Amino acid sequence: MTGIKFVVREGVLQGRLPVRELARACVGECAAAAAELGALRAGLPEAPTARVDDGAVAAAFLSERHLLINGRAPVTFAPLSRFWRTADGWVRTHANYPHHRARLLEALGVPDDPAAVEAALAERSALDVEETVYAAGGLAVALRSPEEWAAHPQAAEVAKRPLVERGRLDGAPARAFTPVGTSPLLPAAGLRVLDLTRVLAGPVATRTLALLGADVLRVDAPYLPELPDQHADTGFGKRSATLDLATDRRTFEEVLAEADVVVTGYRPGALDRFGLSPEALAERRPGVVVAQLSAWGAYGPWAGRRGFDSLVQAATGIAVLEGSAEGPGALPAQALDHGTGYLLAAAVLRALTEQAREGGSRFVRLALARTALWLTEERGWTAGPSGMVAGDAGSAPYDGPQGWLSETDSALGRLRYARSPVSFEGGPVDWDRPPVPWGTDAVRWG
Repeated sequence: MTGIKFVVREGVLQGRLPVRELARACVGECAAAAAELGALRAGLPEAPTARVDDGAVAAAFLSERHLLINGRAPVTFAPLSRFWRTADGWVRTHANYPHHRARLLEALGVPDDPAAVEAALAERSALDVEETVYAAGGLAVALRSPEEWAAHPQAAEVAKRPLVERGRLDGAPARAFTPVGTSPLLPAAGLRVLDLTRVLAGPVATRTLALLGADVLRVDAPYLPELPDQHADTGFGKRSATLDLATDRRTFEEVLAEADVVVTGYRPGALDRFGLSPEALAERRPGVVVAQLSAWGAYGPWAGRRGFDSLVQAATGIAVLEGSAEGPGALPAQALDHGTGYLLAAAVLRALTEQAREGGSRFVRLALARTALWLTEERGWTAGPSGMVAGDAGSAPYDGPQGWLSETDSALGRLRYARSPVSFEGGPVDWDRPPVPWGTDAVRWG
C-alpha cells in the first residue's frame, strides 16, 4: 500500500463534526490512488510516497472562496439561497441558477423579492414547502435532525450502500497503458475524460484528473449556462464546450468513441436516454470507466431529485449538528462536495489500475448523502475508505491559506486560486493551463 504522510495543522476546517479529518482522508485517498497508478505506468518498483498537508487541504476545500478574478471576489450564494423560517421549523432553498430561482418563485407564487419569499414561507410548513417546490422543479429541503433523517426512507436506502460503489460491467481485455515519464509523473497522461458534470463535486473530480495529466473535455448543454465564477474555480486544466445532445448526436458520438472515462453528475437516469448508462456505454465503448455522482443516491424515493451540498447538509441533520439555538448552521466548507469529488477521482484512478491487471469495463458511483453518513455516523475517516493509515505524521503551525494560493493570467483575467492538495513524490504541482470562458472550445479532444 502506498506510503502516505500527513502534516497536521490545528485550527483548519473547524466545526463540531470532524471535517478536517474527513477532508484529509479524501485527499489522501486520491493522492494514494494517483501514486499507485503512476507507479504502474512508469514501471516503478513501488508507489511514490503521498503527502497530505492540512493547510493545502483546507485551501482547496474553500477554493471557491479563495478565487479572485482581477481582484474581485466571486459570488457564492444568491440572495434566495439560504435558510428560511417556516410555520413549524426551517427550510433550505437553492436558487443560484436562474431557472431554479424562477421555479422557486413560481411554486411560492411570489415576486423576486426576499421579503416576499420570507413572508410566504413563514405561513407554510417546511415539509409542504419541500414538496411544493420540488413538484415545480425547484430546490428546497426541510431541515431535519439526524434522528429525523435516519427515519426517512431515503436514508435507509443510502445506508445500504458502500461509500464508494464499484463494479465490473463486462469482460473487456486488460487496459494496455502507454508508459509515462517521471518529470513530472502524470498517472492519467493520455487518458481522455469526458466531463458531463456540474457543481461542485463532479468538476472537482475532473479538475483533479486534469492535474494528473488527463485530457478533460467538459461538455454542457448550451441552454443551461454555468455560473461564471463557479466555472472558473473548477475549470483548471480543462477545455469547455457546449453541445445539445438532442440535436447533434453525431459530434457527441465522435468524442464518446474515444473517451476512456465518462464522468456524469446529473440526476440518476437523466442521461440514460442518450445511451449514457454504464451498461450502454460499456457496450458501445468496451473498456470504458463510468463514474457517476448524485446528491441523494441512485436509489430510493429521492433518487430522481436534484440536490446540492447545502441541501444535503440540511436534510441529513448536519445543519442541526452544526447549528445553535438561533438557527441551523453549516460545515466550515462545502465538504460533502469537495470530499466526494476527491473520492470520485480516486475511484476512477483505482478502476484504471484494476483494468490494467484484470480488464473489464468499470463503473464507480458516489452520492453526497452517503458521504454525509460517513461524516456523521461511521467515522470511517480515521483510516480512509481503502484502509490506508498515516505514516510518520508531523505537525506544523497554520498561518492562513497564503502558502497554498497561486496567481496566473488567463482569458478570464488575472486569477488567484487554490492549488490542488493532491501531492506525491515526483507528481505535478499545478495545472498546465488556466480555465477558459464557459463553452468556448470545440467539441473535440486536444
